Amino acid sequence: MKIQNDHVASIKYVLTDNDNNIIDKSEDGKFSFLIGKGNIIPGLENALIDKAQGDVFDVQIDPKDAYGEYNEALIHKVPRTQFPPDMDIEAGMQFQGQTPDGQMTVVKVKEVVGDDVMVDNNHPLAGVQLNFAVEVTGVREATKTELEHGHVHDGNEHHG
Repeated sequence: MKIQNDHVASIKYVLTDNDNNIIDKSEDGKFSFLIGKGNIIPGLENALIDKAQGDVFDVQIDPKDAYGEYNEALIHKVPRTQFPPDMDIEAGMQFQGQTPDGQMTVVKVKEVVGDDVMVDNNHPLAGVQLNFAVEVTGVREATKTELEHGHVHDGNEHHG
């Protein structure tokens, strides 16, 4: 069976940047997701189409097909008073925040200038070419429930 939309694909992978630094990897080879529902970055999803169990391949994914290009407009000045008063804020720290429309986001401190904190709302992998070494460990048709919910069920999930 070849991977198509509405199939569940399972893979093992190692993700590196262009300097061969490991960014992420699957721990157990059972990273599974529903194809065609936006559960993984578009570039990897497209690379998996027509692959079958046992296929091993490398794929390079440009930022536009991953987490987007780095956008300087997503750097904002935030008053120091928006952070806990007893915390020493330093470049590189990450904080959870909320966008104006209520979405959760992670912001990274770019620099601290006096009473202002420059925060970066770009995804940490924005602007980074991603290099995946992939092994397809399984392919199956999605269940009716998985298609309705838009994600894989492993039997341990409960929806309230």
